[in-house]
Amino acid sequence: MCLAVPGQILNIEDDALRTATVSFGGVTKSVSLALVPEADVGDYVIVHVGFAISKLDEEAARRTLETYADLAALGSSDATEG
Repeated sequence: MCLAVPGQILNIEDDALRTATVSFGGVTKSVSLALVPEADVGDYVIVHVGFAISKLDEEAARRTLETYADLAALGSSDATEG
């Protein structure tokens, strides 16, 4: 199974891969924006294996991150029940 995660672009370096620092709920990673040349600081992007593959609006990103948090909370409660 593959998982693509939304994150917010914090800054962009003007190198060959348009490397950006992207925040995933406070955890930051270096991500290539080469596949999403229109992405800019403050935008939300979907990231898969180190590459931003599409932009998305802030509302969609927020809903997705809330869903991930809800799933994580369910997993935590399941782990404490046994």
